[in-house]
Amino acid sequence: MEITLEPNLSHCIETVAKNEYERVLAILLRAREEDRELEDTLELLRLFLESADFGSLRGACDDLLLSGRRVRVRLRSTEGVPEYEIVTEG
Repeated sequence: MEITLEPNLSHCIETVAKNEYERVLAILLRAREEDRELEDTLELLRLFLESADFGSLRGACDDLLLSGRRVRVRLRSTEGVPEYEIVTEG
């Protein structure tokens, strides 16, 4: 599974991840039946929020954003701590 998050100058990567977690959780709570893909998405976001070094990740993203680049952080599920990479445009 892979998720792409897009921080900006108004919302750091941690805030974007928390907002996405809350959005997915709200959808799951309203759903009338199970949705395995959304459950996997929620779990990936939870693991990322619990394990990422947001200080260094925020610093890297902010430097790129301040230089005018578009930043995306791609999360990938693994057998433990999720992997992530920073992808830029511009």
